[in-house]
Amino acid sequence: MRKTELLVPAGSLDVLKTAVVYGADAVYLGGEAFGLRAKAKNFTQDEIREGIAFAHERGVKVYITANILAHNDDLPGVEEYFKELKDINPDALIISDPGVFAIAKRIIPDMEIHISTQANNTNYGTYLFWYQLGAKRVVTARELSLAEIKEIRSRIPEDMEIESFMHGAMCISYSGRCLLSNFMAGRDANQGACTHPCRWKYSIVEEQRPGEYMPVYENERGTYIFNSKDLCMIEHIPEMIDAGIDSFKIEGRMKTALYVATVARTYRKAIEDYKKDPRLYEENMDWYRSEIGKCTYREFTTGFYFGKADSSTQIYDSNTYVKNYTYIGTIESIDERGYARIEQKNKFSVGETIEVMKPDGRNIEAVVKAIYNEEGVPQESAPHARQIIYVDLGVDMKQYDILRRSEMDEEKE
Repeated sequence: MRKTELLVPAGSLDVLKTAVVYGADAVYLGGEAFGLRAKAKNFTQDEIREGIAFAHERGVKVYITANILAHNDDLPGVEEYFKELKDINPDALIISDPGVFAIAKRIIPDMEIHISTQANNTNYGTYLFWYQLGAKRVVTARELSLAEIKEIRSRIPEDMEIESFMHGAMCISYSGRCLLSNFMAGRDANQGACTHPCRWKYSIVEEQRPGEYMPVYENERGTYIFNSKDLCMIEHIPEMIDAGIDSFKIEGRMKTALYVATVARTYRKAIEDYKKDPRLYEENMDWYRSEIGKCTYREFTTGFYFGKADSSTQIYDSNTYVKNYTYIGTIESIDERGYARIEQKNKFSVGETIEVMKPDGRNIEAVVKAIYNEEGVPQESAPHARQIIYVDLGVDMKQYDILRRSEMDEEKE
């Protein structure tokens, strides 16, 4: 069995630390330029240094995205950026553009390079092409089935790595090569500025009847003809491993710490359970399903992994998320009274029952006994986002534990 890496996204330094603590083998992030998530907070150079140090102290790798499809005026900046990254020394760069790849090989010849899914990697010939140029890993196109990936594995060198998406949002366009955002909003998805028009509601207009919008009803809210469900392969880890995939990639560099912690912790346990004993993996399946449903998501699909017929169920007829839990905050420290210091993310109140989510898989229910502001003044609720507060829950709490509140009523539970 090949070694399996769990690769988790980070859109900020705090989320990187969460990903590391909750089970990532590697984390991928974007700097302030040349990545495909311009609207994410992204990392300054100092934050990248701090993030790499934090991860490396705990045996976790850090990969940096530079996967835009570059235009002429991008190339000088790419060159300068790679000179800076040479000193920072991440574990790998994720690149899609051949011109950017060539610059990386010239500026940082010893840097490990991974080829992004954005490069349309759909066959073993493409893998061999990048391998001969010096790439260590190639990310599969999301359009590939597991059978196709397994054939790629059989036709490439043993030391070449395959990375594939395991969980997260799917793009309706081929390998993420989308022009909708550029056409409709003037913001280029291939330069990192996607406005996600695939999530918008659409109607049909007949040429001779301008202004008369005729919805194609899929439900009472209209139709979302480009809107994909989210990928979830928690029930298919054996098949992913059997296909010869080296790195299981979670999508979501614009997601919260709660999302990252929930997904990373669930997949970490599932992978370890399967490797320990496949029967244990099957026995714990209900727990995995339950936990993975506790982060915000659209309905789930297995994408193209089991063939194009299976992918026909990929379109989601709503633009709404399922939100079963609300993120309250991540514990920054515990004071001498045993109270948790957090930066509050959503409103909660004294007397509410919330949950302490721990990296080891435990979820501890607790009633909020008291809330204090930084001056030690008690307050009945915490309604102001990003307020620093101290919380008394009367249970064991540690740094990096996450506080969350269930939004599921008794009937759903």
